[in-house]
Amino acid sequence: MARLVIVSNRVSVPTGRRVEAGGLTVVLRDGLRRADGLWFGWSGEFAEKPGPAKVTSRGRMSYALLDLNQSDYKGFYYGFANGSLWPLFHYRLGLVDWKADSYRAYRKVNAQFAAELFALLKPGDHVWVHDYQLIPLGEELRKLGFKGAIGFYLHVPFPSGDIVEVLPAHAELGQALLAYDLIGLQTDRSHHDLLDFLERWCGAERDGDTLIHGGHRIATGVYRAAIDTAGFAKEAAASCQTTEVRNLEESLGGRTLMLGVERLDYTKGLPLRFAAYEHLLAHYEEWLHNVVMLQIAPVSRGELAQYRALRSDLERATGRIAGRFASPDWNPIRYVNQPVPRKVLAGFLRVAQVGLVTPLRDGMNLVAKEYVAAQDPADPGVLVLSRFAGAVEELGEGALLVNPLDIEHTALAMRNALAMSKDERIDRWRRCIEPLQAWTARTWYDAFVHKLDEVAKAKGELPHAA
Repeated sequence: MARLVIVSNRVSVPTGRRVEAGGLTVVLRDGLRRADGLWFGWSGEFAEKPGPAKVTSRGRMSYALLDLNQSDYKGFYYGFANGSLWPLFHYRLGLVDWKADSYRAYRKVNAQFAAELFALLKPGDHVWVHDYQLIPLGEELRKLGFKGAIGFYLHVPFPSGDIVEVLPAHAELGQALLAYDLIGLQTDRSHHDLLDFLERWCGAERDGDTLIHGGHRIATGVYRAAIDTAGFAKEAAASCQTTEVRNLEESLGGRTLMLGVERLDYTKGLPLRFAAYEHLLAHYEEWLHNVVMLQIAPVSRGELAQYRALRSDLERATGRIAGRFASPDWNPIRYVNQPVPRKVLAGFLRVAQVGLVTPLRDGMNLVAKEYVAAQDPADPGVLVLSRFAGAVEELGEGALLVNPLDIEHTALAMRNALAMSKDERIDRWRRCIEPLQAWTARTWYDAFVHKLDEVAKAKGELPHAA
């Protein structure tokens, strides 16, 4: 049987302590553990002259960790991956910061990943590459002579070709994608835009969802990232008994909680969300003193100027809202920059009567799914969801949909969610939970790996152990 090798920018190596990991990380580890798999990626450490990847084992599973040169990593990660690709893929053209040196570092680090990984690969291995940081990795492995099946999964949106064309290196990245045997996307829209881009801008031919380029066939498809729905629901129910969740409920004093949870990022639409909440308090006075908005937004990529500016903007907005509406016994807004343990967060999601997920653009957004899964079926809360989150393709029938740029309409959706009857809340929740029960993190993993097995078989490779 073939071995599955997963490659990502960072590697989640379990420790002796409780692992605070998301559902996708857990299911990837579980899948590899059953099949004697290998997980390869950056160690998180820097070295002036990095040596070979260090391999460690946890049971049947191996982890290969590679140190990187700090200057190379800065250009690769902050310069190109998050300075150019991240804003581009999220339709923020004004924030794309193209620097040729950063692109060269991006290619260099991908070539280094490929060289070190190639030394560890065995005949028949199937390689699964994850996300925008590693687009060229498959092409670099091909240059080294690897013939096995290579799949690529994009966790962020893939925009239209007219957007991608803005990037000076768009043609090179398109050619790199065509080196894979399987490409997985989050949504139907991203899938359509990828096929269109690779056909119109990169010369590939289409045969349904298969691309043909230079005699090579590339399968493509939609594999929506998912959660362990039943497991998260169980964790959320149990978490309500923790001290942290009880303290939160007590601090509310019977008031309604609206909750937003995401890392601090300009794609999440947080300034607009804060503005909508301010509009709610100013124009729907029945909610004055009766609602609290809690925004949890751990700092990410704090080295980048856009993120530092965003943090300052939100701190000012928090102060403005509190100063305008607060009373001695009520603070309308709580803004937290510290991460919350996953178990505790599950309980917070369960007690929140309104979940706020209003990004300007998101590949999927698993918090939206976790909010739905966390709810009490007998008395669920309401999800307010951006039309531009990938999760809308599954949750759109039950959530209250908003365009986050429309502050007044978003405030109205907040008000409608707060005032919604129990019968309607239950009906909407059922329409949200059903697709999450049918398509879980395990389903996602199995579907992609099964398809990778199929393309490997077509290449004459061995199947992966399920």
